[in-house]
Amino acid sequence: MKKTGHVLVASASGTVMLNGKTLEFGSRGSALLVDIYRRCVGDYPKFFKMDPLSRLGFVASELLLGEEKPRKQDCEDRAVVLFNRSASLADDLLYQETIQDPGNYYPSPAVFVYTLPNIVTGEIAIRNKYYGETAFYVFEDNDEEAFMAIVEQLFQDGTTTSAICGRVECEDAETFEAELFIVEK
Repeated sequence: MKKTGHVLVASASGTVMLNGKTLEFGSRGSALLVDIYRRCVGDYPKFFKMDPLSRLGFVASELLLGEEKPRKQDCEDRAVVLFNRSASLADDLLYQETIQDPGNYYPSPAVFVYTLPNIVTGEIAIRNKYYGETAFYVFEDNDEEAFMAIVEQLFQDGTTTSAICGRVECEDAETFEAELFIVEK
């Protein structure tokens, strides 16, 4: 297996690095994701309906895939496998707020759909028409060895030849970090 491409997006510092080069956006937090989307993507309006975790994974994957020549799309041999430590906790807390008060009980379907962390892998797969495996794993620690063991297992199915992999951590709309790369067989 070999890693190709690398993207890092961090809200606290406003850092966006693509294949070792720093991209300047001049914003932080949720504004950073919108800036990346507007400057580098711009053609997927569903972005504005996504939760912060999905926005993060989506723009990070778009940056990464934008460097791929030719960009791989509409295929069965690419997987999307992401990891983090908090699952969809930020959205879980938002959803809890909509059902907290028994006198004002209003469960929000718009928030509920994002209480599953694997939605971000689905958004990436839908955008690119990837029909391979999608998975989201939650690990308490940043265990690179465990991540790579899972990724290696992907390639045992006889179909998968590449995967978008990495960490997408989102504490809330303003605090997040993603580090993605492509692994090829």
